[in-house]
This record gives sequence, C-alpha cells and structure tokens, in this order.
Amino acid sequence: MRIATWNVNSVRSRIGRVEAFLARHDIDVLAVQETKATPEQLPVMGLQAAGYEVAAAGTNQWNGVAVISRVGLEDVQVGFPEQPTWGDPAVAEARAIGATCGGVRVWSLYVPNGRKVDDPHYHYKLDWLARLEVASQEWLGDDAVLVGDWNIAPRDEDVYDMAAFAKDTHVTPPERAAFGAFLDAGWVDLARERTPDQFTYWDYYRQRFERNRGMRIDFLLGTPSVAGRVTGAFVDREERDPAVFGGAPSDHAPVVVDLT
Repeated sequence: MRIATWNVNSVRSRIGRVEAFLARHDIDVLAVQETKATPEQLPVMGLQAAGYEVAAAGTNQWNGVAVISRVGLEDVQVGFPEQPTWGDPAVAEARAIGATCGGVRVWSLYVPNGRKVDDPHYHYKLDWLARLEVASQEWLGDDAVLVGDWNIAPRDEDVYDMAAFAKDTHVTPPERAAFGAFLDAGWVDLARERTPDQFTYWDYYRQRFERNRGMRIDFLLGTPSVAGRVTGAFVDREERDPAVFGGAPSDHAPVVVDLT
C-alpha cells in the first residue's frame, strides 16, 4: 500500500494537480489538508472516475481535511474524542478525519498553526495536540497512521536557519515537546530515516523554494505494527517546484510512504 499526505492549500484550485499526482505515483491513499471547502464543494468526479472514494470535513474557506482512497473507506470519523474548540461561537474545527483504508486506520490531520508565541491560538494548538495524543493512545495497538501538516519542526535541522525562527512558533520547546510526546508514546516517524535532510514546506515569499529555505513540518507517524511494514518513503519535491509542472503549486510537497 502506498500512503501519502499533502497540504494542497485549496483542493478546488489544485484538483488537477491532485489527480495527476495520484496517477503519477500510483497512490492508494492520500490524506489531504487545507482543502478550504465543504464536502459538497469538493470536485470529486475525476477522483471517482479513477476509482477513488472520498471522505471529507470542511465548513468554509479555511482548514478542511479529507481522505482519498482506492482500497476502501470505512468507519469514517470526523474529529477525535475531546477535540478542543475554537472561535466565537466555539466549534471543533475541520482539522481531523479518520477512516479505515485497506485495513489501516488513517487520520488526516491539520494541526493549528499557533500564529505567534503566547497568542491564544498558540495555546489552542498545544491543547489540541495534547488531547490528540491522549486520544491516540487507544490506536497504538492497531495498524494506524497519524498523517498531515503538523505545523511543527521537531528538530533544528527541520528548518533552514534556526536563527530566523528564534522568536517564532513551530520550533518552540512546548511545541516540540508536544510532538515528541507522540514518539515517546510509541508512534514512529515513518519517513524521516528514508528522507534525511529534506524539507516539505517552502513559503511563497522571496523565492524560498528556489533558495531551499524551507521547513519539515509534514509527517506520517505510524504505530509499531505499521512501522514494521515500511519499505520506502520519499518527498515529492518536484510537486512544489513551479518550474516542473507549471501553474501555481501548493506551498507544501507531498510525503509518500510504502507499506508491504
């Protein structure tokens, strides 16, 4: 089984790229983040024609997550137990959706950004991660993956220059500790060893991609049973390169993992 995660930064704007990516790499399951659409607004006809099913959660032009699968799509669950709320009125945002695909429980996750240190959204982010970690403890005994845009760079080498992020979110000790809690609990980073020194996100600002001034913030974490099935992984950096496929790419590159 080939599983991928990709923050597409608007699926309606990039559905052609999504369809081409699925075909080019023969993807079985794609977890998508930042769809920026309600389920009814998703352009699914081409995906369905190619043999994929789609489960999605979204409410407006912000956030939104989906799971696209051609190996089954069962037991769909929007949100996780005790997921915190945000906004006025406070609601559980469309940031998590789970589905069983080919026997693997796949969670597509779009972790809150945090905005800036000590912003209310930063504390919401830490609470969101803490509650997800508690909920995820029940899934550790199964074949399961937590995949998506984590909005955290867990190690110094996951950003192009730590000095540039000295006062920013994504690299603060509390955020890194929140990510590390999943690893301490038994979740395994499925792609890092096979994709060393690679970034997954480059801001559109000032040719960050062309200068390779990026971050690694997109991850696939698997249970021990899934980690034992990994045979390969790669970051599709070309998908982020405007010189390769043209048009306007997402600011994230897909990350792909192969399982036996």
